[in-house]
Amino acid sequence: MGAGNTLVFKPGAIFILAVLMAESCAGHDKHVEPRKLISTTDDRPGSISIDCGVNEDYPDEQSGIYYKSDSDFVKAGENKQVSPRYILTHPQMGQMLQTLRSFPEGKKNCYNLKPEQGKGHHYMFRAMFYYGNYDGLQQPPSFEVYLGVNFWTTVSCSNDMTFYYNEIIQFLSTDTIDVCLVNTGSGIPIISALELRLLNDAIYQIESRVLGERIRYDVIDNNFSTTRYKDDVYDRIWKHITFPGASLNKTMINIDIQDSNNNYRIPTEILKTAIQPSNRWDSLSYWFKMPTDYFERDLYVYFHFAEIVNTTEDQRREISITLNGVKLAPITLEYLKPLSIGPQNFPIKGFVNFSIDATAESSLPPLLNAFEIYMDVKFPTSPTHLVDVDAIMDIKQMYKISRPNWQGDPCVPGAYEWSGLHCGFENSTMRITYLNLSSSNLEGEISSSFFSLTAMVSLDLSNNKLTGPVPEFLAQLPKLKVLDLSGNKFKGQIPKALMEKSNSGTLQLRLDENLDLCLIDTCENNHKRMVRPIVASAVSVVALLILLSVLLIICIIKRRRQKGAKLKEERSMKSKNKTFTYSEISNITTNFTMVIGEGGFGKVYLGTLNDGTHVAVKVLSSSSKQGYKEFQAEAQLLIIVHHKNLVSLVGYCDEDDNKALVYENLVNGNLRQHLSDGNTNILSWIERLQIAVDAAHGLEYLHNGCRPPIVHRDLKTSNILLTENMQAKIADFGLSRAFSTEFASHISTCPAGTPGYLDPEFHSSGIINKKSDVYSFGIVLLELVSGQPVILRGEEPIHIIELINPLIERGDIRRVIDPRLQGEFNINAAWKAVEIAMACVLPLGIQRPDMSQVLLELKECLDLETGSRETQKIGSQILNNSLEIAHPLAR
Repeated sequence: MGAGNTLVFKPGAIFILAVLMAESCAGHDKHVEPRKLISTTDDRPGSISIDCGVNEDYPDEQSGIYYKSDSDFVKAGENKQVSPRYILTHPQMGQMLQTLRSFPEGKKNCYNLKPEQGKGHHYMFRAMFYYGNYDGLQQPPSFEVYLGVNFWTTVSCSNDMTFYYNEIIQFLSTDTIDVCLVNTGSGIPIISALELRLLNDAIYQIESRVLGERIRYDVIDNNFSTTRYKDDVYDRIWKHITFPGASLNKTMINIDIQDSNNNYRIPTEILKTAIQPSNRWDSLSYWFKMPTDYFERDLYVYFHFAEIVNTTEDQRREISITLNGVKLAPITLEYLKPLSIGPQNFPIKGFVNFSIDATAESSLPPLLNAFEIYMDVKFPTSPTHLVDVDAIMDIKQMYKISRPNWQGDPCVPGAYEWSGLHCGFENSTMRITYLNLSSSNLEGEISSSFFSLTAMVSLDLSNNKLTGPVPEFLAQLPKLKVLDLSGNKFKGQIPKALMEKSNSGTLQLRLDENLDLCLIDTCENNHKRMVRPIVASAVSVVALLILLSVLLIICIIKRRRQKGAKLKEERSMKSKNKTFTYSEISNITTNFTMVIGEGGFGKVYLGTLNDGTHVAVKVLSSSSKQGYKEFQAEAQLLIIVHHKNLVSLVGYCDEDDNKALVYENLVNGNLRQHLSDGNTNILSWIERLQIAVDAAHGLEYLHNGCRPPIVHRDLKTSNILLTENMQAKIADFGLSRAFSTEFASHISTCPAGTPGYLDPEFHSSGIINKKSDVYSFGIVLLELVSGQPVILRGEEPIHIIELINPLIERGDIRRVIDPRLQGEFNINAAWKAVEIAMACVLPLGIQRPDMSQVLLELKECLDLETGSRETQKIGSQILNNSLEIAHPLAR
C-alpha cells in the first residue's frame, strides 16, 4: 500500500438497528443435560444476574456467572422453555437462553432490582430477549421496556431465532430501580435474562448520566466471537471487528490492568491484540452512521490503546486522532501501559468518522486496540417523590395489597398509574394526591405511613376491617380535604383536631358504620366518673339538668324557625315551579315557532313568560324513546334539585298526552358553540378553567349533594349552558336516574349517552354509574383545553383521546392546548388540567377519581392560573415603577 493510503471500514446494515444489538445463532436439535446446581454466591460486588424462567439458582459453567431465579424479583408471569429445536449454543451466554418468562396478564410487569451499594453509583443494565418459538406459534412479539419511569427501548423480535440484548449505563439516584415490560398489543412480552453490573464511578461519565451502548469493538482477525466476563471485570460484551488491509500485532505478555491507573479496566485479552497499517504513513479510519430516528442524539467515542511492541530507544509511537473533523491532542503510547481517551467535550451527532494517524515525530505507524461508541439517552421523566414511593410501598406490604398493576412507580408514566390512586405535580415533582383503598380487605390499624403522604387531598379507607383508634396524625395532613373511614371497626374517641376540621368545613369526614367509635367528644372511661366525690356528682347532675333545659328551649326555638323557613321555602317553590296547561305552553312558544335545540325527549323551543322572562321549553315528542313515567320522574326530580351550576326548572306541563318542561333560558348558548372553529370570540384560558370549575360544581352536587345521588348519563359540551356572565350550568340532567343507595348502579340497555362521551366500560358491563359521568366530564375537559371536538371527522374518525395521548407522552403540552390561545396560559396550570382530564378518562371506573376530588384539583388549577397572573401583574407594576424612577437618571 502506498504512502498516504487510508484503511477505511464501513459497517454494514447490521448497525442500522434502532437501539438493540442483535445476534442470531443456529439452533441445534440435541438432548440438553439437566443443570448441576451448586450452592455458591456471586462474589462480584454490585452484581445481579437473573436467569428469567428458571426455578432454582445455578452457576453457569460456560460463562462463569452465578445466576439467580427471577422469583424474588417479580411476582407475575409464567416460566417457559424455548422449543428444543431452537436452543442456541453460545459459549458467552451459557444456559440462560434456554428459558424465559412471559407476561400474558397485565399491561405493565416490573422487575425490582436493589443493588447492595445502593444509590450514588454508575450501573450497567443489560436485558436479553430470545423468543425461541417457546409457544409453538412462530409469532415473535413486540413490546416496550422501561427503566424506572423512562422509556428504554422497543423489543421487536424479527424471527423465531433472533437473540437481542440491550445495555444502558445509568447513575442511580435511588436505592432500587424497576425494569418494566409493557404490553403494547403486539404480542406477549418476554425476557430471558436481566443483569446489573456496578461500574467505577470515574468512567462513562456524561452530564445526563445515562448512556446507551451502540458499539463496543475489539479489533482482531476473528469477527465471529465475543468477549465478556470473566475476561472483563465489568462484564462488558465485546464484539470483534476486522479492519481490512491492516496487520494484526499480538503479544503473549499479560498486561496488568489491576495496577494500572486506567479505571476502564479493558480486558487484558483485548489489549494484547492491536491493529496497525502496513506503513507509518497510512491511517486507521472508521465511519458509522446513526439511524435516522436517533440522528439528533449526542454520541461519545472511547478509544483504548496499549503499546504491545517492545520498542527500541530510537523508536517512538505518537499518534493523532481526528474525530468528525476535530483533531485531538496527540498521545504517546508506553509499553504495556493501557491508555483510554474519552469522552469528547464537543458535540457529535448523526455519525462517527475518525482516523488515527502517526504524528511527524512518530517513527511507528498508528495503532488501535479497541473502541466504543455510546449514545446519550434522554430520561426526561422524574420519578414520584421518594417519600411517597416509600410510603405507598410500606402500605402495600403491610396490608398485603396484591392489585395487578401495583408494580413499578405508582404515578409515572401517567398511562400506567396504579389503580385506586391519582397523582399531581407539586413543585415539579409528582406526588400522590388521591388514594382509594375502599373494599380492599385491609386489616389492622391505620399505618403511620399514611402520614408521609403529605400531598394527599382525598383518602378513602371505607368498607375494610381496620381496627384500633382513629389516629390523630390524619388531622395533620396539610392538604387532606376528603377522609372516608366508614364501614370499619374503629374504637375509641375521634381525635378533636379531626372533628374541628370537619365542623369548620375544611374536611369532608365520614365515620358512619363504626359501631364502637364514639361520635362525640365526651367519651370517658366509666371508672373515672365513679371515683368522683358525691358532692361533685350532685353538682354535675344539677348542671346537667340546667344544660338540658337550655338545650330544650334552643331546640324549640330552632324548630319554630325551621318550620317558618320551610313554609317560606315552600311558598317560594310554589311560585317558582308552576304547572302549565298545554294552551299556556303554546302561547309561551308562540305556537312552537322557534326551535333552539333537540334532545332525547324532543325539540326545544324558545318561549317568553308573561313577565318577559325568556325560557326554553322542551316538548315530549310522540316518537320519543322515553315514556311518560320517565317524564314524570324528571319533572318531580327537577323540582327539588337546585344549584347555581344547574339549569333551573321553571315549570312543567302534564296534560293528557301533552308533556313539556319549562327551563330558564341562558343567553350565551352552549359550550360546544363557543369551542367551535366558527366562533370568533375565543374563550380565554382562565374562562375555560372557570367553566370547568362551574361544571364540576354542578356535577359534584348531583353525585354527592343529592340523596339519593343523581347520575347525568349524557354529559357533553352541548349540555353545558352559559349565562350572560359566562357562568356554566349543566342542563338535560332530567334524563338521569336516581339511585336507591349511594353505591347502586343502574343497568340500562338504552343509555342516553352520546358517542365519544359514553363510558367504555358500559359496552362490556352495561352499567352506568357516577364514574361514567366522571369519564364524560374528562372528555368535556379535554375539549375545553384543546378546543378539539370529541371526534375529529375524516377518512378515519379520531377520538380526542387518541389525538391527545401521543402529545402527552411526548411531553408536548403546547400542542395539546388550543392553538387559538397563542400560548396565553400558565404551563403548570395547563399540565394540571390535562392530568385531571386523563385521570377522569382512565379505562376502568375504579381508577377514576370522585367528582369531589376532581373539583378540588380544578380549583387548585384555577388558583395556579390566577396566582400566576397576579405575579405577572405585580412584576409589571414593579417594572413600570422602576422605569419611571430610572427615566430622569437617563437624561
